[in-house]
Amino acid sequence: MSNEILWILFALINFGLLIGIYRLFGKPGLFVWIGMSTVLANIQVVKTVEMFGLNATLGNIVYGTAFLATDILNEKYGKKEARKAVWLGFSTLIIMTIIMQFAILFNPGENDIAQPALQSLFGLVPRIALGSMLAYIASQYFDVWLYAKLKDQFPSDRALWIRNNGSTMISQLLDTSVFCFIAFFGLYPFEIWLEIFITTYIIKFVVAALDTPFFYLAKKMPHSE
Repeated sequence: MSNEILWILFALINFGLLIGIYRLFGKPGLFVWIGMSTVLANIQVVKTVEMFGLNATLGNIVYGTAFLATDILNEKYGKKEARKAVWLGFSTLIIMTIIMQFAILFNPGENDIAQPALQSLFGLVPRIALGSMLAYIASQYFDVWLYAKLKDQFPSDRALWIRNNGSTMISQLLDTSVFCFIAFFGLYPFEIWLEIFITTYIIKFVVAALDTPFFYLAKKMPHSE
């Protein structure tokens, strides 16, 4: 199976699982998903793949589901709950980072096989770690604010796609800008840096578009605490 087909299936599975969690557990399920997705995204981002002639990281899909989850919270439970979820995700990311930094400090046993893999997954490059954390909190907080503004301007259910796509696609642009600037600016020639920036945002833009039908499904589900 090609990476392109697998990527589309992977995106559909991710969004489908999010809606399934929401269906089963309601609002608490969304909070759990946001914490989990921030951790998974920062693990998957280590792996790069080639798709559609572009080099990309796998973390963009599961990271995109966190934006869908906060949009659902904003739409159905209000801006306050969405902001609480953003801070939950941020706290989860920091806690995971601290715990795993200590875990890889332990001297491995003679027969250990996990240390190199753990070092690859969780060993921090300071600029990338800082960029990831700042990009997350800035873009997610902006997404919550922008969604609420768009809801005031376009309150009808027929405008759901405007609220969802508008807030997520613009927020993902902010996310990509902050992360790429902090993590990579100056490390590469400007042309290479710009290519990384553009390809990263294109993939996030496509992920944001793919989540639209799932957002409509979530909207139709009854409110649940």
